[in-house]
Amino acid sequence: MSQTVTPELRRWIIEQASAGCTPESVLKSMLDAGWNPGVAEAALERTLLEHLSTVSPDALSQVAPEVREAVQGALGQGSPVPVIDTSASPRRIDAGDRWVDIITHMSHPRVVVLGNLLSAEECDAIIESAKPKLARSLTVQTATGGEELNPDRTSSGMFFTRGQTPEVTAVERRIARLVGWPVENGEGLQVLHYRPGAEYKPHYDYFDPKEAGTPTILKRGGQRVATLVMYLNEPARGGGTTFPDVGLEVAPVKGSAVFFSYDRPHPSTRSLHGGAPVLEGEKWVATKWLREREFA
Repeated sequence: MSQTVTPELRRWIIEQASAGCTPESVLKSMLDAGWNPGVAEAALERTLLEHLSTVSPDALSQVAPEVREAVQGALGQGSPVPVIDTSASPRRIDAGDRWVDIITHMSHPRVVVLGNLLSAEECDAIIESAKPKLARSLTVQTATGGEELNPDRTSSGMFFTRGQTPEVTAVERRIARLVGWPVENGEGLQVLHYRPGAEYKPHYDYFDPKEAGTPTILKRGGQRVATLVMYLNEPARGGGTTFPDVGLEVAPVKGSAVFFSYDRPHPSTRSLHGGAPVLEGEKWVATKWLREREFA
């Protein structure tokens, strides 16, 4: 029988930690109550990490020291990340060669929805340049550092090299200015094509530190620290970008985009996201992943 981690359980875990209970004692109580060990351990770790990453210093001081130290040790020090400055609540931001609209933004996860990032002509040109090179999309195989077919990803796609076409060059420069991150720290632009029924189930874009192949992947520029998904057309129905942890779905509007960053390779960033199934029509997107260092 499946077990669901409810908001009530999360509140209970936080209450126990705030009362001075150790993670071990909280876990034992969950196991005694019949929780599956794997589910209980994941729920405990994730709840405490997310809680301690958002609480105020005063509230943090009320948590038992051994709990705070254990969880903060796991949480670690976050990496610098690309940022779109929304502190002044701007309606638009100057991206150099065009003004980009700020549609909405969140702080946790760090998500900014952008309008007018690409012109209709740029969207069409990128699609036409990508079409001859499309192949079934692969995902990174973190066990080895290579690539593999994944049933969770049912799109076709291709990669441009940086600066491969005039449109790609313009978009890359625009992104770099918008988020304050060097062009050379970006992977090549990936274009994906989704037909009716195609989707990309929820996943994280960072590379799992626990996987054997991750050190090999990181040699090319370090961890991924941000993602920008750009919509090149508009499917008739479906195809949004979902963030299951916070119940957010971004509609695919031609020329718009969703940007999100993650300062550590951990679920506490709430950067879990997916491409919802296309229900009618087709969807074209371009994805830009940004790394810690120059991507070679």
